[in-house]
Amino acid sequence: MTSRWTALGVLATAMLMTVLDGSIVTVAMPAIQADLGFTPAGLSWVVNAYLIAFGALLLLSGRLGDLFGRKRMFLAGTAVFTAASLLAGVAASPAVLIAARFLQGVGSAMASAVSLGILVSLFTEPRERAKAIAVFSFTGAAGASIGQVLGGLLTDALAWNWIFFINLPIGAAALLLALPALPADPATPPATPPGTTARRGADVLGALLVTSGLTLGIYAVVKIEEYGPGSAHTLGLGALAGTLLAGFLIRQAKAAQPLMPLRVLRSRPVAGANLVQMLMVAALFSFQILVALYLQKVLGYGATATGLAMLPAAAVIGAVALGLAARLIARFGERNVLLTGLVLLFGVLALLARVPVRASYAVDLLPVMLLAAGFGLALPALTSLAMSGVRDEDAGLASGLFNTTQQIGMAVGVAVLSTLAAGRTESLTTAGRPAAEALTGGFHLAFGVGAALLVAAFALAWFVLRTPRPEAGPQPQPQPQPQVRTEAARPTAGVTS
Repeated sequence: MTSRWTALGVLATAMLMTVLDGSIVTVAMPAIQADLGFTPAGLSWVVNAYLIAFGALLLLSGRLGDLFGRKRMFLAGTAVFTAASLLAGVAASPAVLIAARFLQGVGSAMASAVSLGILVSLFTEPRERAKAIAVFSFTGAAGASIGQVLGGLLTDALAWNWIFFINLPIGAAALLLALPALPADPATPPATPPGTTARRGADVLGALLVTSGLTLGIYAVVKIEEYGPGSAHTLGLGALAGTLLAGFLIRQAKAAQPLMPLRVLRSRPVAGANLVQMLMVAALFSFQILVALYLQKVLGYGATATGLAMLPAAAVIGAVALGLAARLIARFGERNVLLTGLVLLFGVLALLARVPVRASYAVDLLPVMLLAAGFGLALPALTSLAMSGVRDEDAGLASGLFNTTQQIGMAVGVAVLSTLAAGRTESLTTAGRPAAEALTGGFHLAFGVGAALLVAAFALAWFVLRTPRPEAGPQPQPQPQPQVRTEAARPTAGVTS
């Protein structure tokens, strides 16, 4: 029992480190730009390089984890991420920092893709698994907000480099604890003769198609802000990305050893949960990015003050994810908890879509931070749904798919909502509105579109994730069993610890 919860602590710590890194950089970007000489367009790649590598390589990492060993993949990914953090911290040029951020995304993909697979193999009893998933989900739900607080404090007190150096002791501790705590990998991958694993188990062509397709797709979305949604550049990249992804699906239907067996997507909970998550995080990543910009550019907050202003959101998300989510899911079911969380999150963006230029934090923003508790409900429920009905040999694949949709949703949300906000701000500025009013108007549009995405997520969860009820009526009475068969069944029924 103790070793399982120690392993959960290792997985959660590594996930916290990678999630923190995805958000901790946002409040430090002005300092990075001033120190390294980034252009405004080039600065966006401090975030985009990480998201592209992370999102594009998750599926491949999950499949390789199933084939070569999830523990091996987790250890290798954590080591790559930690080493890349050192490189980012000592970077003296934009090119080196972007390369380091890409490597951090590679390491994050390797470790994150197999983490849920390890977790569900350790916790098989439903109540314990729900509790473990709630703990694990807490790191993803609250880590982004904590990262902004920590990023502001480190940037103001020390320097931007320390937002990366802080990963070094955390990564080293995770590696040392993971060696004895995580379950050992099998000596030989199942059903694969020694020496032939890579050829027979890994779909190299499929990996190339999905990685290049996702990379081009995310890149096309990111470049919308620069070239516009209807430009030949954007449409050409989007068409090429769509062709590559369509080729990937065709390949998966025909390959003898597919990278992503399409049977995983035949599960309604798996497919539905991933689609709902993509819509939800696309809407809510704007909360993290755009609220920080609103606080700094409209209300005049500094980096540390911005992080502290968003701390209540992290606190309520963590409290709900750790203290309530597992119990509510056990009592009311994943779908009902998810729907409740989405309603609360709609309230977040609906209030932000009306936030004034001269806002009072206590009146206009604190209620928004408290309603963010809905994320602490929605994410654990989605995680449980996405991993339900998955065979053990596909657990790493399902984990990688779930994390992939999360990163794709984040990248799409940032690009599209930021573009909408910038376009609206520019039009209001051209019309002669004051700068603060024009910025606020742009944010209003982005938050309104985000709220519409949450409405779509709610509708999808309501109809697609509906669990059919058993028909009412008298149930057949159990037939008496011979004593010898009852005794033989006891060991199987009692194996829960």
